[in-house]
Amino acid sequence: MKYQKLLSITRKAIDEFQLIEDGDRIAVGISGGKDSLTLLYALAGLRRFYPKKFELEAITVDMGFGDFHTEKIHELCQELQVPYTVVPTQISQIIFQDRKESNPCSLCAKMRKGALNEVAKEHGCNKIAYAHHKDDVVETLMLSLIYEGRFHTFSPRTYWDRMDLTLIRPLIFLDEADVIGFQNKYQLPVEKSSCPADGNTKREYVKELLCKLNHDNPGVKQRMFTAVLNGNLKGWSTRCSQKS
Repeated sequence: MKYQKLLSITRKAIDEFQLIEDGDRIAVGISGGKDSLTLLYALAGLRRFYPKKFELEAITVDMGFGDFHTEKIHELCQELQVPYTVVPTQISQIIFQDRKESNPCSLCAKMRKGALNEVAKEHGCNKIAYAHHKDDVVETLMLSLIYEGRFHTFSPRTYWDRMDLTLIRPLIFLDEADVIGFQNKYQLPVEKSSCPADGNTKREYVKELLCKLNHDNPGVKQRMFTAVLNGNLKGWSTRCSQKS
């Protein structure tokens, strides 16, 4: 995928769900994976010409596994002219050594979000951008259907009144295949997760299930995403005039 296509698809989500306003200072959560680095590229590019002026701050929450290297991410942020902060934590020790969690993902996510939110506020940010894409939307929908018995997924924009922060997801119209294409074309400095639970979760199970469903029924993932767009779910009904 070319850079121009990435900018176009990202801008479509931002415009349709009014994700960015004049004067925003946006923290971009950088995990080191392909999705968050692609999001950083997209927002840094849009910042140059988007009519509503905004600032960016890249933030990585270091889980404390001891082998997470950020040198190349630092270089990328310098190239894109985005300030970069690494937040050291002991999340890995708390979850895997102290508590010995058998299902660590939920607690880990809460702790990472908490650390990211605190630093974002300290740095004067009013919004946080997550790199969830279209496949993540559909996978979360399937997780909710299978394990919770409800038709639900996350929304493009969420306001947290307790923190006075707004969470935005500018990549929701982007297919994961396009993210992979962008990663390969532009050689993103991806840093692989060393979490022992990585690749062995309910989300991975659902991802594989959806892959099979889409192989047997081509286009099923897109139709499920369309169902989300048309389903009057909380946070999705504020879509502006560019409906399709």
